[in-house]
Amino acid sequence: MTQNEMPFQSLDQQFSYLPKQVQFCRNCVVSNQRPRTRFNEQGICSACQWAYEKDHVVDWKKRGLELERLLDQYRSKTGDFDVVVPGSGGKDSTYVAHQLKTRYGMHPLCVTWCPFEYTDIGWKNLWNFVQRGFTNILGQPDGEIHRKLTRLAFELKGDAWEPFTYGQKAWAFHVAVRFGVKLIFYGENGELEYGGSEKYKNLPKESPDEWEYEYFKGATVDDLVRVGLERGIFKPSEVKEKTFQLYKAPHPDLIRQHGAEMHWYSYYHKWTPQENFYYAVKHCGLETNPEGRSEGTYTKHISLDDKADGFHWYLSYMKFGMCRASRDAQQDIRRHHITREEGVRLVRRFDGEFPKRHFKWFLDYMGVSEEYFWHVMDGYREKSNVWEKVDGKWRLNHVAE
Repeated sequence: MTQNEMPFQSLDQQFSYLPKQVQFCRNCVVSNQRPRTRFNEQGICSACQWAYEKDHVVDWKKRGLELERLLDQYRSKTGDFDVVVPGSGGKDSTYVAHQLKTRYGMHPLCVTWCPFEYTDIGWKNLWNFVQRGFTNILGQPDGEIHRKLTRLAFELKGDAWEPFTYGQKAWAFHVAVRFGVKLIFYGENGELEYGGSEKYKNLPKESPDEWEYEYFKGATVDDLVRVGLERGIFKPSEVKEKTFQLYKAPHPDLIRQHGAEMHWYSYYHKWTPQENFYYAVKHCGLETNPEGRSEGTYTKHISLDDKADGFHWYLSYMKFGMCRASRDAQQDIRRHHITREEGVRLVRRFDGEFPKRHFKWFLDYMGVSEEYFWHVMDGYREKSNVWEKVDGKWRLNHVAE
């Protein structure tokens, strides 16, 4: 059976609870097709509601004091590493690491789960960050295994980026346990900031037990491996007990025994990505995309490090009708950088622009044909609530106005 003849299959469980009637937020440009996003009676999405609370409700001074008390419990008196900070060398992780080191006197051990393949500017920014006085451990998974997982995630999850997500979440815990560091600091609670689960709105941390539903679309790396074995993509000799251990958090008993816990910096300090960018440029040598704006959006300083980034956003466009410009505009509207009217125009101009710059690399990396690529794309458009086929051509039938 050729790739194109293979029946389409998806393990993404998010479609089962998306509303059939599409609705857009009255304040920003997100729709109710973004999984786990809640709209109130006034038609305002949960992320915009949270943005209002950040400006008018949350006592940031009180939370800042909570952070100081927390760090006082963990700060090393001997200069040993006392906090693990995961990140890519981009604006947000460099901001968090630099703040913890220079403002609070912590001794961060930074960790990076390697991109599928670095862009030149992504590698340069990570290098610039390390040269500013930070230790960083780069986790590079088995390349052959990683490519096979990527191919499987592309079809089964509608997101080839998923193997990176697995490692991004788990790598920090593995390093913390190995080095005896009990505190882990991520940047923002993405579910809360960008529209998703509000479960941890008033809590500073989460448990790895929540990852499968909120980050992995209801299916873990074990599910990908199972299908990979059924299809012959993985050989039985490749699937050993520890082959995929870095794609999963350490066993809960080991985490409890070690005492490791993660916190979000965004719980303690008001999270504003644009300000994080200015800070990272000033203190950590962050540089913007030398090629100008990134494909599919109007910005040139966000999500720059990985050649696969554009396809993560493009697959979101196939599934939910929202691509990279939509995500950027949503954030900028909530933080009063642009108006909703400006956001709508930017989305209509740039959203859904095909990421052609790294297309050949993407196909070669996964070992798939261009025909198979579009076979998968069409499979997700058929599952979505926002696309329709008219005279043999696909048309997006819901756009922010």
